[in-house]
Order: sequence, then C-alpha cells, then structure tokens
Amino acid sequence: MTVHDLFERQLDAIAAADLEALLAQYHDEAEVVRFDRVARGPAEIRELFAAYLAAGPRVEEVTSLATTDDVVLYRAAMTVGGGRVTAFGTLVVRDGRIWRQTAVALPAP
Repeated sequence: MTVHDLFERQLDAIAAADLEALLAQYHDEAEVVRFDRVARGPAEIRELFAAYLAAGPRVEEVTSLATTDDVVLYRAAMTVGGGRVTAFGTLVVRDGRIWRQTAVALPAP
C-alpha cells in the first residue's frame, strides 16, 4: 500500500460519509491540526470527524497532489456545509495509517 492508496481511501470514506472507514485510517497516536482546534487520539478525532461528516463534505476535485513515501500534500475544491471552499492539507503516515494531519479550508474565490 502506498500513501496515494491511503489518500484514495480517505476520499472514498468522505464521499460515502463512512465515519468508521475514515477513523480506520488513523493511527492510535494521531493528531489532526486545524486552525479552530487540535484533535488528539481516537475519541477526539471521532468527535471531529463526526461533526465534519455531518456538514456534508463533498470533494469536487483534487487540484494538486504531491506525495513522498510517508507524506501527502493536497489542495482540493470542496463543498462543506453548503459553501464552496479550497481545502489544503498534509497527511503524515506512520505504520500505514495517518499519524499527523493538517487541514485548512478557505472560502473559494
């Protein structure tokens, strides 16, 4: 499995609004860093993604993607909570699962 495969599974889980599939992607010691909050560990990450999926995120297009053996850097056009955004993020992988994630969504121009 490559980090590209992991990223594709991430997109599939978001598209299906499948919280359990999404959570299975995350390392037990994962942290998700956003400007509005930091979620650490399984319970906080579950809470964060349950709220995120409730906002009905839809990835319209991945506009940029760069990967190494253990890092994914992406930019995507999305709709979240009914608004168009440009999302930017980084996934750092450890033991085949997401260990660190950064994410920011800015209103689309």
